[in-house]
Amino acid sequence: MADSLRITAAEIDPHLLTLPWRTKLAEWPSSAIVKLPKGISRHIVRFSELSGMVIAVKETTAHMASREYELLGALQRLEVPCVRRVAVIDGRADEEGRPLPAALVTAHLRFSMPYRALFTQTLRPETATRLVDALALLLVRLHKVGFRWGDVSLSNTLFRRDAGSFAAYLVDAETGDLYEGGLTDGQREHDIDIARTNIAGEIMDLEAGGRVEHGLDAVSVADQLVATYGELWAALTESETFALSETWRITERVQRLNGLGFDIDEMTIQTEPDGTRVSIQPKVVDAGHHRRRLLRLTGLDAEENQARRLLNDLDEYRIRVSRSSDEEVAAHDWVTRVFEPVVRAIPYEMRAKLEPAEVFHQVLEHRWLLSQERGASVPLAETLTSYIRDVLSHRRDEATIMGPLTETLTAPITTATGAIRDWRDLV
Repeated sequence: MADSLRITAAEIDPHLLTLPWRTKLAEWPSSAIVKLPKGISRHIVRFSELSGMVIAVKETTAHMASREYELLGALQRLEVPCVRRVAVIDGRADEEGRPLPAALVTAHLRFSMPYRALFTQTLRPETATRLVDALALLLVRLHKVGFRWGDVSLSNTLFRRDAGSFAAYLVDAETGDLYEGGLTDGQREHDIDIARTNIAGEIMDLEAGGRVEHGLDAVSVADQLVATYGELWAALTESETFALSETWRITERVQRLNGLGFDIDEMTIQTEPDGTRVSIQPKVVDAGHHRRRLLRLTGLDAEENQARRLLNDLDEYRIRVSRSSDEEVAAHDWVTRVFEPVVRAIPYEMRAKLEPAEVFHQVLEHRWLLSQERGASVPLAETLTSYIRDVLSHRRDEATIMGPLTETLTAPITTATGAIRDWRDLV
């Protein structure tokens, strides 16, 4: 077996050889399987553990496994949200020497869930809207880099919480194609039409199982994706013409795109022959404006909405509290005096419930709600006690591996002043 097994991977993990490749995936022993919620798939999929991380193993043909492995690698290089490829396993055979299907191995995305696992009882209209909005943004990002998905659906997507919204990740690329010259309008519209049909069907399936809140219309939810996609695509690609005296609209356009989570790498500005009007059109745009700024300033890797929320707190801290005019110095001060004390305050046994950036966002939201109810600012220590007791303790784990979130989280719960305090309590 070891002589015939072929492994394709950017980095070979020797522990890959210890998995039961001589056995059909459907018959893998429970000792080799990690039980996690999974979406509907046309293939057999099992979760397992490999060198401290959870992996997803999918049986398919050797050609399809290799093709999807290459596509996922290309999408990762283009910084499109998708699962990380690990390996292709080919040349499998059982104990009698009979050939077995090839397998694609990907890393399970921590704190992510299939759409069916995002609600415990029924799907509410507001949750459905957030899901399709996240999927619409993912589809726009894929289309911008020239990727035609071919089978757009909630089932082929993983979702992570993102400051009250969701961030969507592509999890199944086997039906996709990447075009260097970009997509035609027809190819984009075909993907959108598939998305609308699939999403309506998935919501109707939930409805048939009694898992949809009364009043939620499956077709309306699917139409919402089409509408959101259209708005995003227009904001990113449409040209805009205005009078020469209205050049402030260039800044407005940039800010609007930044608000959607996109940077502008290049913009074309062209005046008309009579010199009285200006036309602008973004040439190259990329998502992640707030996420990249947060990572650059603090080293924290968060989703886009989480990053925007954290940056708002950081910017306000810098203006009202920090004595340094240097943005990076103020950011370091904020991380050590504000962010880390909050995250360290979470009990060890609850650290797998939500990722740190989402916890911090929710603590800020909880503090705001408590302050609204009381009509006065609530100290952070009191907020944390209430949040942990009344909110976090009732959530299920969304990580796949229990353990410290970072090496720093085992340190004592202290700040520069010796106690957990919100920066607003310092002024």
